[in-house]
Amino acid sequence: MDTIILKESSEDIAKAAELIKNGQIVGIPTETVYGLGADACNEAAVRAIFAAKGRPADNPLIVHLSDFSHAKRYTSYIPSLALQLAKKFCPGPLTMILPKNDKIPMITSGGLETVGIRVPSHKIMRRIIEESGCPIAAPSANTSGLPSPTCAAHVMADMNGKIAAVVDGGESRYGVESTVISFDSENVIRILRPGAVTREMLLEICDDVIIDPAILNELEEGAMAASPGMKYKHYSPKADVVMIEASAEDFTRYIAENDGDKVYSLIYDGDEKLFPYRHLTYGADSLEQAHMIFSRLRELDELGAKKVYVRAPSTEGVGLAVYNRLIRAAGFEVIRI
Repeated sequence: MDTIILKESSEDIAKAAELIKNGQIVGIPTETVYGLGADACNEAAVRAIFAAKGRPADNPLIVHLSDFSHAKRYTSYIPSLALQLAKKFCPGPLTMILPKNDKIPMITSGGLETVGIRVPSHKIMRRIIEESGCPIAAPSANTSGLPSPTCAAHVMADMNGKIAAVVDGGESRYGVESTVISFDSENVIRILRPGAVTREMLLEICDDVIIDPAILNELEEGAMAASPGMKYKHYSPKADVVMIEASAEDFTRYIAENDGDKVYSLIYDGDEKLFPYRHLTYGADSLEQAHMIFSRLRELDELGAKKVYVRAPSTEGVGLAVYNRLIRAAGFEVIRI
């Protein structure tokens, strides 16, 4: 098919909404990354998302709503803690795993009896949800396993000819996917995928926040993924990625011993002054690194990199989200110096 580019005009938003109502897939901007949007209740449309991405069918999709009050239409139970979180973080980059009802097909939930519910804050995404009248399933708008897209050009690079349209809404604000949580008890939250809503922020609402082991380690064999981003190698460029936990000085010494043809490094902004090897920088702090990491990984492919050494980010605050994406891009290959 011919994939058309739409803008943020009222006419183009109406066109995008109409396409989704008719069972088509549209690349849509959100504040996290761009998503492949389709009617979450339309099984054929959801199957088309999996086909376009080459995504395994046991990897659940997140359902996007225009208001959290609509969650009761698609769930069988909403904990009181979820309502408290919604007041503080919705709309925004937070996804809550809740028991689903029969309106959400099993293909959408990856075969689970739960569904991820999110209310995005991006004005274009919200208008498309409202005008389509559909709950929108929207995984990241990339080929499965590749770095997530943070601008319309990234979506077109992966999806041109596979989907009906892409709405160009500029660069994504955060640059990493939403925080995904589940509820261990009435006042205990489990983070299944870290994002811009951090553990520290969540602790302002509840007694305890558990970091699921699968955030920093491979999911146990045979275990089902309760959240997107838990089970498979993700976010990876074509190059072989290796993450290195080291000071700037130790990282530089390691690269001096391992430099070679088509070897590149990802380093912090400011480190480049004393780093004479091929490199890109990806921000000076966790927020900048989250915003830049996926675009930098895509740039490395454009440069023809074969091996990429990444100076590991902090695991504090939003840094945990960046670390999580990078450790999966590296297939859990980490060198600690």
